[in-house]
Amino acid sequence: MKIGIIGVGMLGEAVALNLLNLGFEVSVYNRTKEKVSKVEKNGAIVMNSPKLVADNSELIIIIVKDANAVKEISFGKEGITESKNKKLIVADMSTIEPTESKEIANNFKQKQIQKLEIPVMGGPNVAITGQLVMMASGPKNSFEQCKSIFEKIANKVFFLGEQGTANSIKLAMNLQITMLALSLSEGITLVEKSKVDPKIFLEVLNSTYFKTGMSENKAFKMIEGNYDATFTLSNLKKDITTMINTSRKLGVDLPMIVKAEEIYKNAIKEGFGDYDYTGIIQYIKKINSSQN
Repeated sequence: MKIGIIGVGMLGEAVALNLLNLGFEVSVYNRTKEKVSKVEKNGAIVMNSPKLVADNSELIIIIVKDANAVKEISFGKEGITESKNKKLIVADMSTIEPTESKEIANNFKQKQIQKLEIPVMGGPNVAITGQLVMMASGPKNSFEQCKSIFEKIANKVFFLGEQGTANSIKLAMNLQITMLALSLSEGITLVEKSKVDPKIFLEVLNSTYFKTGMSENKAFKMIEGNYDATFTLSNLKKDITTMINTSRKLGVDLPMIVKAEEIYKNAIKEGFGDYDYTGIIQYIKKINSSQN
């Protein structure tokens, strides 16, 4: 199967490199041309528009920032739907509101193109070896046609039914990592202020029922001050806003995530936006140092 990838950021690049390493023909498009250099060196065919990617692909994977970007590359000038390729399947890996995902799917359907949503958990560090966790929803027949490809991208693939379901689960998952990053940041800051080695805190935490993958891995990088981004703080803030917009449309009150949005927004104002999302600890430390 010939695969197209639109959006070659950190995650898109890793997904593309993994598929290229496995021998797939991969066409790519990215608005910022500099970002395609690594995948091009590894054999990707660089196209000048989403339409040209669609002309050359059986499956297109979209990995862009938000719903507006998805709409632009899908339905805009030289977009995917300007292609005459009607055997195309589009799979959107972007994290967007479920209602937006349904609307985009309906617009594709009017152009006789089937669309899946396939948000994932995991960053480029695991995408490069096909170790993501994928949540897929949309037309079951399209999913079955692409399943073998998805299983090369992710080591766990969940088919969750109708359009919008996967993005609902993805937002709930990102809510979890938001809260985990904040709780670890506050816990580490508390014990450090108590003049206790935070590694002792993590040792005790990780011996209990309350341990997580984050507390066993990224938390130690947080202590060391290593915030090399696999998923930036700014991108998580974007997803937090998406969670809040979705909850309001559903009439659901989520007070903790509303407070988290304020904290992440302030952290970005303080210059931490390009840090890994766990770099929120630096903002927590900064507001505490300024109070002393």
